[in-house]
Amino acid sequence: MKKSFLFITDTFGSLNHKKDTSIFMMEEALNRDVDVYQCEMKDIFALDNMVYANCFSISSNLSIAINTNKIALNDFSSVFMRKDPPVDENYINCLHLLSTAANNGANIHNDPSAIKEFNEKVFALYFSDFIPKTIITSDINQIKEFQKRYQTIVVKPLDGMGGASIHKFDDIDEDAKDILLNMTNKETTTIIGQEFLPEIYDGDFRILIIHGKPFPKTLARIPQDGNFKGNLAAGGKGVVADLTPVQKEIANKVAIKLLENGINFAGIDMIGDKLTEINITSPTCAREIYIQSGENPIKEYIKGL
Repeated sequence: MKKSFLFITDTFGSLNHKKDTSIFMMEEALNRDVDVYQCEMKDIFALDNMVYANCFSISSNLSIAINTNKIALNDFSSVFMRKDPPVDENYINCLHLLSTAANNGANIHNDPSAIKEFNEKVFALYFSDFIPKTIITSDINQIKEFQKRYQTIVVKPLDGMGGASIHKFDDIDEDAKDILLNMTNKETTTIIGQEFLPEIYDGDFRILIIHGKPFPKTLARIPQDGNFKGNLAAGGKGVVADLTPVQKEIANKVAIKLLENGINFAGIDMIGDKLTEINITSPTCAREIYIQSGENPIKEYIKGL
């Protein structure tokens, strides 16, 4: 029986065909003669205890071919939840439906229950031996005390991505307080703060973990033009490198936890020898690794399903 994959993503037209990892996955599936479909979260619905998708068929030239209505998620060989954050109310509601589909036998990656349970910024706390000094709070006075203790800190929202809304503070002055008040919605929304790691200027390393094993090549996202953000979306330069022994050691330990929770495609971020994030919603950088190294992470991923 011919295989079929469904990818739940942002709008198809918004995906960057030259860089997007979801598009890379679609390409690899099509190359393997798999039928490929795409939809958005709003296209997932339940009827009489079954979960369906109103989805589009994707042709071999990566264009939307046919509008196909009401395919049960159980009828796909695999369903990939690849919607970018924020993990907001709509995202959580979609995960509830995907969990129902999984309970009915649908094959969904990554496990929707794991995505619900593990916030990408908070998840790293499970590996406290490897992370920088960290605070998670909505209390600005606590952040101020944290900054006094560690001099220079970085703060970011718990649901951000791509380097958005990340700030570096050497002092919590009035301007910093205004930023923090905005980020915390007047101290009602929790954010994360970490000690600043100067090793960021050598790169923020994205390590892909595929079916419980770290991929041997990593992408160092190196800040440019005096910026402290390495994210490619924030202007960082991507340079492929081999995993260091420390990166491999930490990645292998994280991989065990990921596999135990049904997470077969993840991207961990490391600065120096510190683990900063564990990305499980829609990890990226596979295309950049392949272009520079010739080694294909997505081929390994699809082959291992």
